[in-house]
Amino acid sequence: MSKSQTYLVALDGSEWSERAAQWAVNLAKSTGAKVHFFSVIPWSGFAPMSAPDLAYRPLEKAEEERHAREDILDAMVEKYKDTGVEFSTGYTWGNPVDEVRKEVKAQKIHMVFAGRRGRSKVLDMLMGSVSNSLAHSVGVPIVLVP
Repeated sequence: MSKSQTYLVALDGSEWSERAAQWAVNLAKSTGAKVHFFSVIPWSGFAPMSAPDLAYRPLEKAEEERHAREDILDAMVEKYKDTGVEFSTGYTWGNPVDEVRKEVKAQKIHMVFAGRRGRSKVLDMLMGSVSNSLAHSVGVPIVLVP
């Protein structure tokens, strides 16, 4: 693989996504690929229900963005900064599957890495699985890391 390839790692701050980052970085070291750490902040928790909710929303939104930037994305770059791999980061608001799919196209991603929690098939069917949905929709190879 050439240096022009880029891997996207879908990060949500979980131990599973951190393992996905480790896999992506290890592969990037051996292939010369770049790694793009990407986090999606779901909108669902920020649908205001009342006037008091609206008053607190900007503070919570700013805190969520700070958390995505500093605690998730910047922390991963810091953890792997001495590996020789080139990193970029990004975050957005929305549906994780939709936003990762958009980012794959926008950044011309060659491979996606995502953590998989290892729930049962029944729970995945009832609750949905971001990693499973990504595997069926991103249009590039995807590595699901348990």
